[in-house]
Amino acid sequence: MENVIIIGSGCAGWTAAIYCARANLAPLVVTGIQPGGLLATTTLVENFPGFPEGILGPDLMLAMQKQAERFGAKIQYLSEVTEVHLDPPPFSVRVNGQIWHTRALIIAVGAQPRRLGVPGEKEWEGKGVTYCATCDGALPMFRNQPLVVVGGGDSACEEALYLTRFASQVYLIHRRDRLRASKIMADRALGHPKIQPIWNTVVEAVLGEKNQVCAVELKNTQTGQTSKLDCAGVFVAIGHVPNTRLFEGKLELDPDGYIRVFQGTRTSVPGVFAAGDCVDRIYRQAITAAGMGCMAAMDAERYLSGSGS
Repeated sequence: MENVIIIGSGCAGWTAAIYCARANLAPLVVTGIQPGGLLATTTLVENFPGFPEGILGPDLMLAMQKQAERFGAKIQYLSEVTEVHLDPPPFSVRVNGQIWHTRALIIAVGAQPRRLGVPGEKEWEGKGVTYCATCDGALPMFRNQPLVVVGGGDSACEEALYLTRFASQVYLIHRRDRLRASKIMADRALGHPKIQPIWNTVVEAVLGEKNQVCAVELKNTQTGQTSKLDCAGVFVAIGHVPNTRLFEGKLELDPDGYIRVFQGTRTSVPGVFAAGDCVDRIYRQAITAAGMGCMAAMDAERYLSGSGS
């Protein structure tokens, strides 16, 4: 019987592990098949406090893991939860064919950016293809360069507006003839002198050379005409997909699959808490995920002590 099992090993999961371990709860962390989450696949992280010169994503995740282990966290490395039972506690989770029981559960499974699914996207990810302007837009490789944002919603407009601080030109590529963003966001984006919309167009491929994105291949959805657009980066902003399929029908989710939380990080099942990008559809930053991981750990500790039941 575990006190706390933490599912996920991104910023939220490792921060929850650090706080739970320091509270002498000896948490068990199930890392998933991608330890470190999305941050482990990124290069330089410049906006996480405490690292004035920046830090590589994998190095940050490894440092968090070592900190959690130092205080007594247990790690099920490269392991995946395939089944959960959230009936009245204790809860049970199946990990690599084994059943583990726990008094409290913290879910920090993250979310995946929705991808374009075109040639070159995966190949040039981290070399110009990115899914977060706030995370990567200020990197030297993008400064004073033409950049592409793909999408037509509020997120795409926010990404484009943010990138105007660094780019020489921002091309906003949308498959329709008008943005689906809110009017205020659309007006801001379309009114900015650095943002040029490209309507009725989709990205067909991402091209690169010398270890960086150099252009995109485009196709007009009405005429079928193809073209090439030079750019140093492609920022994909077509939504995220939370990794919460395992919890469908067991926890209250919103229509897009994000876990609903109440009074902090409490879910619809007492004793089950959630943190990070599987909850947060707005900010999706390493530091906000870490903050929610701290909150989940404190909520779990109070629940186990009887003061938060």
